[in-house]
Amino acid sequence: MVPSFFRALRLRREKSKPLPMPSSSSKTRASEMDTLEKKRFDSLESWSMILDSDNIEALEGSPEDHEDWTADLSQLFIGNKFASGAHSRIYRGIYKQRAVAIKMVRIPSHNEETRAKLENQFKSEVALLSRLFHPNIVQFIAACKKPPVYCIITEYMSQGTLRMYLNKKQPYSLSTETILRLALDISRGMDYLHSQGVMHRDLKSNNLLLNDEMRVKVADFGTSCLETQCQESKGNMGTYRWMAPEMIREKPYTRKVDVYSFGIVLWELTTNLLPFQGMTPVQAAFAVSEKNERPPLPDNCQPVLASLIKRCWSSNPAKRPDFSYIVSVLEKYDECVKDGLPLPTRSGFVSPNIILKRFKGCISLSSSIPVNA
Repeated sequence: MVPSFFRALRLRREKSKPLPMPSSSSKTRASEMDTLEKKRFDSLESWSMILDSDNIEALEGSPEDHEDWTADLSQLFIGNKFASGAHSRIYRGIYKQRAVAIKMVRIPSHNEETRAKLENQFKSEVALLSRLFHPNIVQFIAACKKPPVYCIITEYMSQGTLRMYLNKKQPYSLSTETILRLALDISRGMDYLHSQGVMHRDLKSNNLLLNDEMRVKVADFGTSCLETQCQESKGNMGTYRWMAPEMIREKPYTRKVDVYSFGIVLWELTTNLLPFQGMTPVQAAFAVSEKNERPPLPDNCQPVLASLIKRCWSSNPAKRPDFSYIVSVLEKYDECVKDGLPLPTRSGFVSPNIILKRFKGCISLSSSIPVNA
């Protein structure tokens, strides 16, 4: 039985009313029509109108549209909306008796540039997700495309985003073990991603999801691309607070932009704070690209995490480590903490008590050093 808070996707036809044609310029008319589309987009009924039985038959009967990943909409049940963006809505749902997240994207018909961008993002995200299989990558389940609505169905991550999780915590309150476990999940997912020749290009705490076991999975591949094709994209991608300086400047870049973003995420784990707090995204981008600024680390954050964070967010991409190295280093740190052994440093080994004291001081609740990001 489907839980009562889920509503079955009702497939019924509704008569379309003709849109009034204003006696104005074509540009104004297009804008008004787009506004009407957005209003219809906010209603769940619009989805049942788009995805009616006739449209399903057309989708399944069209060779050019049918793919191995095409969703069986008769098995899809849509629940409550829990997130939204400028052109998308994300719903909780059930697909073939499994809890899922349903990302629905409205493709505008009166804005060619936006339409092309969203269509390309959909194609890229589905193409990449459908070939990725890793415990730390969100699992792709199915998708459908029936303009003006495209949808992507993935596993449901019950604990939300890493950013939501950190927002509920006091600064510096995560334990050493928790920081290393979360950081290892992220780095392992990214190491796998890079091994497949994929650049994420928007790695941030909002795109990292937590499941019931509090394991992290990398998600949201709308701006991702194959490394061999990334340079074909114009402009910068991603989110300014986590964006590498070379991408902000729209210079040539490599997979090391993801390592930079990971450095910012690792800083978030050690502080629980938002990077560049108190700045607008544009101000943060200017500070990074023009002033070489980074979120400040506490003075007593030594030696292991501070060193790794600084290497990851180096202004020189060549000095940033690969994720394979990051995984190996974090695994060693994790083993040391679990076994009560001294943590390794760049210069060798020092007293276990001194290192553990400093390491815990970096992330302990008792830390009184303010971080004004």
